[in-house]
Amino acid sequence: MASRLWASRAASYLRISAFHRGFAIVAKDFKYADSHEWVKVEGNSATIGITDHAQDHLGDVVYVELPEVGTSVKQGGSFGAVESVKATSDINSPVSGKVIEVNEELSSSPGLVNASPFENGWIIKVEVSDAGELDNLMDANKYAKFCEEEDANH
Repeated sequence: MASRLWASRAASYLRISAFHRGFAIVAKDFKYADSHEWVKVEGNSATIGITDHAQDHLGDVVYVELPEVGTSVKQGGSFGAVESVKATSDINSPVSGKVIEVNEELSSSPGLVNASPFENGWIIKVEVSDAGELDNLMDANKYAKFCEEEDANH
């Protein structure tokens, strides 16, 4: 409960439009992959991270494997991994393009992925090569429903 309140206040402070989906937060202005990555596109640049739902299921993140700047990523393709106390999971790119920046903060503070998945815990920034791929992703409402159905089946 306290983390939900904190997340709601953080979203308000950061001016992110968000709504609660049970225990997790879904940011309304982002697009989502069914592998639980989010993307926020601004112009030709896309910021990518893992969702609140994903970080909650992973538990405490202890290591994030980052790609090198200049690496090409493909929609649905793996570009790194997140290691937590529970498991290691691949991180897949929701869009194709070229990595233009990585979040170096995660090397020393991987827990940012847990504490701030939509802001300080972003993983890479990509120069988008095909904006049409965004049509293959879910909006916030569809992603929230997807998570509810997925949780109901587990």
